Amino acid sequence: MLIRSRAPLRLGLAGGGTDVSPYSDIHGGAVLNATITMYAYATIEPRSDGKIIFNAIDRKEKIEYEAKEELELDGSLDLLKGVYNRIVKDFVKMPLSFELSTYVDAPPGSGLGSSSTLVVAIIGAFVEWLGLPLGEYDIAHLAFEIERKDLSMAGGKQDQYAATFGGVNFMEFYDNDKVIVNPLRIKADIINELQFSLLLYYTGTSRLSSKIIEAQMKNVTAKKKKSIEAMHKLKEQAILMKEAILRGELDKIGEILDFGWQYKKQMAEGITNPVIDEIYETAKKAGATGGKLSGAGGGGFMIFYCPGNTRYKVIEALRKFGGEFRRFQFTKYGLETWKV
Repeated sequence: MLIRSRAPLRLGLAGGGTDVSPYSDIHGGAVLNATITMYAYATIEPRSDGKIIFNAIDRKEKIEYEAKEELELDGSLDLLKGVYNRIVKDFVKMPLSFELSTYVDAPPGSGLGSSSTLVVAIIGAFVEWLGLPLGEYDIAHLAFEIERKDLSMAGGKQDQYAATFGGVNFMEFYDNDKVIVNPLRIKADIINELQFSLLLYYTGTSRLSSKIIEAQMKNVTAKKKKSIEAMHKLKEQAILMKEAILRGELDKIGEILDFGWQYKKQMAEGITNPVIDEIYETAKKAGATGGKLSGAGGGGFMIFYCPGNTRYKVIEALRKFGGEFRRFQFTKYGLETWKV
């Protein structure tokens, strides 16, 4: 028997960074994101020989252990081990024997929430295998706790909830890790036009998002006025983006993206660099009305809003930078699991 799962990666459209503590605890955060047809996959194959095998196919890493209740976190596939440790500790209370294979459609540090999405997919596979009584909020919160608390990985809360729920969501973040997911009901023609007008561009570089996020957290703790004010503006951006999409005012989206990008750069050092700035300005000169880096910043994927038929001019203008464009569609569904 095989137990499979997949969870979609996401595009952060507005408000990114306001889901990170301590800002979200003190001021409350708001993010608008949408999941896309790029996924993290997990497959569990039960074994009866007392072995645990982790196989990260995309990373070309494979390790084997004797089954025990807790595996040492030593920097090798810790995301996979972190999920296993928590599942055993909280639910089954005994060692499990299995092979876990994983694959992600985007590289680590790409800005599409790949690490959190992978954690959600792995949890989903265990939930399907063991029949665990976990709903969507439970799975997303468990993924958050594994990453942020068990593994001490810096980051926000939006990725786990986006991967679990799927679709286009306006998310609110409060103290004590309280999250409210508000799914947006959007007409098909608006979704289609938004999909056509957004370009997803991979810069060819990944980045360690945790360092940027740690700098952002320090700025809030130190009460740096410029950084906190920038986050207030990004929360405002999420509300503006929600209203524009629900009302079908798509001509405003590029402007709202640009508004957010100007403030995002003020949150912490390392969010942008001269190459990213040149790519952004080149896209705007070719017809894009706005855009942003997806995720914490520093590299990875960028998105651009290209109204009318300007997408073709933007694609041509950015060829000289050597990146690549990725085709995508928005997804309605989040985490999915099944048995074979």
